[in-house]
Amino acid sequence: MKNMIKDAAVLLVITLFSGLILGLVYEITKEPIARAEEKAAKEAYAEVFPDASEFPAKESAIAEDEEWQAKWSDAGYDGVDIENVLEALDGNGEMLGYVLTVTSHEGYGGDITFTMGIRMDGTLNGISILSISETAGLGMKAEDVLKPQFAGKKIPDSPGFTYTKTGAVSDSQIDAISGATITTNAVTTAVNGGLYYFQEQLGGGSHEGE
Repeated sequence: MKNMIKDAAVLLVITLFSGLILGLVYEITKEPIARAEEKAAKEAYAEVFPDASEFPAKESAIAEDEEWQAKWSDAGYDGVDIENVLEALDGNGEMLGYVLTVTSHEGYGGDITFTMGIRMDGTLNGISILSISETAGLGMKAEDVLKPQFAGKKIPDSPGFTYTKTGAVSDSQIDAISGATITTNAVTTAVNGGLYYFQEQLGGGSHEGE
């Protein structure tokens, strides 16, 4: 009985000590991590909108009412979240467009988060991937294979961008990553979700794909 009490006491001390160490490590690292994440986000904003000078947050930009959520769901974007909406302003404070931070919950390896820049004339400047944990050599090729294909594209008519395994024949088609259809679908659907949000909530017009 005494040995059991002793062992339990030792285990309690070890647990408390481990918790204390983890707490200290968290306190030490949380600010550098936050700074690194903020820096990465700012670089992503600049990448998708290089001619913008400021990126102020758009107030009340994330629609959360039930009517909109139902519409969002009916459009097929249950697996997509609009995390953040920023205005892209030039050096004179003139509006150039928007930067959206979008997350897909339908990646093969988990969430995929990226920014996308959309001009007021309906041009998608491109996307910048912030977080992805897909399979090495397959889904992780999204940076090299998918990302360049969205740059400089006009918003296509419904159903938006689609992906193909046989070679794109129009600007609205995206060449899929070989062996990574799930990743391709997740990114393409999330991009379409961001464009849908831009059109329906931010006043963007529909533009025919070129």
